[in-house]
Amino acid sequence: VQLQASGGGLVQAGGSLRLSCLASGTIFSINGMGWYRQAPGKQRELVAQITSGHITNYADSAKGRFTISRDNAKKTVYLQMNSLKPEDTAVYYCNADLRTGLSTRYVNYWGQGTQVTVSS
Repeated sequence: VQLQASGGGLVQAGGSLRLSCLASGTIFSINGMGWYRQAPGKQRELVAQITSGHITNYADSAKGRFTISRDNAKKTVYLQMNSLKPEDTAVYYCNADLRTGLSTRYVNYWGQGTQVTVSS
């Protein structure tokens, strides 16, 4: 069971990127999913999260610019990032609570991270 994030890259300020994170393996159910980021020298912070019922929550820095969504059939969570700023530069990690074939309860998983770099 793993989370595979993709979609990062280098973009100019004001540009857009769309991150994707696929949950793979024997997964019976997915509860909350989210995106976090960690800039050099800083702690990892929440960017956005979405419940299984598509209720969303955003960090203040992401409100109005980022949109989190999910496709439960595809076991994928997305982060559409618009109007990117240099301060959005970070490694972005996906996170999800998964119920797998090995457990009867939800276990929290992290993806490997994808680099987003915004140039000024």
